[in-house]
Amino acid sequence: MLTRNCLPLLLWVLFDGGLLTPLQPQPQQTLATESRENVIHLPGQRSHFQRAKRGWVWNQFFVLEEYMGSEPQYVGKLHSDLDKGEGTVKYTLSGDGAGTVFTIDETTGDIHAIRSLDREEKPFYTLRAQAVDIETSKPLEPESEFIIKVQDINDNEPKFLDGPYVASVPEMSPVGAYVLQVKATDADDPTYGNSARVVYSILQGQPYFSIDPKTGVIRTALPNMDREVKEQYQVLIQAKDMGGQLGGLAGTTIVNITLTDVNDNPPRFPKSIFHLKVPESSPIGSAIGRIRAVDPDFGPNAEIEYNIVPGDGGNLFDIVTDEDTQEGVIKLKKPLDFETKKAYTFKVEASNLHLDHRFHSAGPFKDTATVKISVMDVDEPPVFSKPLYTMEVYEDTPVGTVIGAVTAQDLDVGSSAVRYLIDWKSDGDSYFTIDASEGTVATNELLDRESTAQYNFSIIASKVSNPLLASKVNILINVLDVNEFPPELSVPYETAVCENAKPGQIIQIVSAADRDLSPAGQQFSFRLSPEAAIKPNFTVRDFRNNTAGIETQRNGYSRRQQELYSLPVVIEDSSYPVQSSTSTMTIRVCRCDSDGTILSCNVEAIFLPVGLSTGALIAILLCIVILLVIVVLYVALRRQKKKDTLMTSKEDIRDNVIHYDDEGGGEEDTQAFDIGALRNPKVIEDNKIRRDIKPDSLCLPRQRPPMEDNTDIRDFINQRLQENDVDPTAPPYDSLATYAYEGNGSIAESLSSIDSVTTEADQDYDYLSDWGPRFKVLADMFGEEESYNPDKVT
Repeated sequence: MLTRNCLPLLLWVLFDGGLLTPLQPQPQQTLATESRENVIHLPGQRSHFQRAKRGWVWNQFFVLEEYMGSEPQYVGKLHSDLDKGEGTVKYTLSGDGAGTVFTIDETTGDIHAIRSLDREEKPFYTLRAQAVDIETSKPLEPESEFIIKVQDINDNEPKFLDGPYVASVPEMSPVGAYVLQVKATDADDPTYGNSARVVYSILQGQPYFSIDPKTGVIRTALPNMDREVKEQYQVLIQAKDMGGQLGGLAGTTIVNITLTDVNDNPPRFPKSIFHLKVPESSPIGSAIGRIRAVDPDFGPNAEIEYNIVPGDGGNLFDIVTDEDTQEGVIKLKKPLDFETKKAYTFKVEASNLHLDHRFHSAGPFKDTATVKISVMDVDEPPVFSKPLYTMEVYEDTPVGTVIGAVTAQDLDVGSSAVRYLIDWKSDGDSYFTIDASEGTVATNELLDRESTAQYNFSIIASKVSNPLLASKVNILINVLDVNEFPPELSVPYETAVCENAKPGQIIQIVSAADRDLSPAGQQFSFRLSPEAAIKPNFTVRDFRNNTAGIETQRNGYSRRQQELYSLPVVIEDSSYPVQSSTSTMTIRVCRCDSDGTILSCNVEAIFLPVGLSTGALIAILLCIVILLVIVVLYVALRRQKKKDTLMTSKEDIRDNVIHYDDEGGGEEDTQAFDIGALRNPKVIEDNKIRRDIKPDSLCLPRQRPPMEDNTDIRDFINQRLQENDVDPTAPPYDSLATYAYEGNGSIAESLSSIDSVTTEADQDYDYLSDWGPRFKVLADMFGEEESYNPDKVT
């Protein structure tokens, strides 16, 4: 320290004693220090013509922190060489803390600290000092800067900034297992002395844990610490400065250490036998009791699995683990019956789910206990002998007929009588009744299968002593169809037997069919009719499986003696009422080879030559068929030809438009109809039915008014046209009739055949040859026709 030590004395001797003096006696003097004081001499003014002596510059002071004296703490002194002690120089102070922390005496230059300082708050202060003329306030020398440092003392104890601490370590850890590292901080100056040198130690927590004095690492000090014995530990840690020496300051913190669990303990039942009481009416799946094994471990290491050891009653119960309480919940798998068995005993095993291989050597991690269950008797409703009753009844069964019965029994001790009744769903379902005491079901109305084929209802059985205890069962009644149709023989109705058949040979298997809706399993029986059973040629063997065989009774049969045999077979069913029928089978005698293969069954084949084969017979039949076809075609052609002859007859009078591809031949073109009616109007009076169409209905002839011989033909044509327009029997197509009429008064006379005679045979065409060469062809045509007329007698 520089206060009141030898350094100020040395400075004072050097400067004030004249050892360091200016070169010339000038007003300016060098910096000097007074004895016993910190003095800073400020440099004075120098003449440009004089060389100033270089002064000693000291620009740093020290001040103790946490000064608790009653007077201001003296820091040091400022002094200028220009200050002769005459009071003409004034000292000023500026900078950090000037006036608030530090003050200066203007006359003497003494600096004092007016309040206690804390190095941890501010380690140093930078100030500026200057000497000025007291009268003119002008600076006598330049401003000087200096530093005041706060001297550190051991006034801060170590502190654990992160405390208190929480740590954990697994139980059963070995010695030296790492737990936690703590750290303390000292605010004192680490570069000055041992004020900030910290040493760690344990004040509380031994002998379980230890700490490294320098690093602060905490480790376990004892092996096999058991969480189940003690889980929480509170350790008090101390940090002391000054290297742990006497007089150093110390700080403490708490470390809470928890031992974490490991699976080092198996589950254990607190007792070896558990007793449970269960009512026999407990429903399936319900919890009937709880047992618990204790595991000192925690969390997943304490999870327990329960299992029933196979044995007595184990198949009636099940056990599951309650995840919240780790209890074993025993549940019922099957119903209990006090009257059947009153007690059950079985064993339950408890084991851990998560095992730690480090502790397998400690023994098996499971335990076993015995569970005894006592079944308690409960007053129960009657019990039916079946879960479902099925009955059958024929339709039209008389009212009051008993068709079945239900049975319920009170199984409790001191059983009560049972009362029965029908639980109808509607008032209309009254087709059956039940005896309240016996439980017999009878018809109450006539049943019709076609209306309702099945009835489904419930029957209630209740105790007479306690009607509230009742049970219910379903009953299903099927209405059966009455057997109305007898069974009949299925196909074939005809079979064959070889001429060389032996006695006892089955020649045909027959079966039966029934049109009734018979129930499954109906049986048919077969037998011969009584009249055929006397000296039979064949018999019927019933195979008892709804089939029968036709069996021969003779040694050989002859087609020459008898070709066909009739066998009446009686078939009977097993329905109610029993129906039977007689079906007749036809048995034909056939020629067979030695293996029994049928060769021929026709009687005509007996008289055919032996060498005539089947192919030859087929060829003969084909020839006969071809001849028949030829005859039919010939007859059809003859009929067609006759029809064409009638159509081309000259007596066929039709009014048609006829088209020719060759040139016309005069009046010969009108041979399709008789034009004689145009020459003689009286001919039209005769009713002639048209032959070109077939009338739909037969109609009476139309009455035409008589016409005079001199009536003009034009009126006749108009009258015919009118008649055809209103005729309902006229054809649906238009017929065109052309009548050439030139009228009267022609000089060349008419060329029409209207005035001609009635028949063509009376006409003479010789005059055509007199008309010239133009009519030569026409004259030759009519001349040839006349010469070839077979009706003309020469």
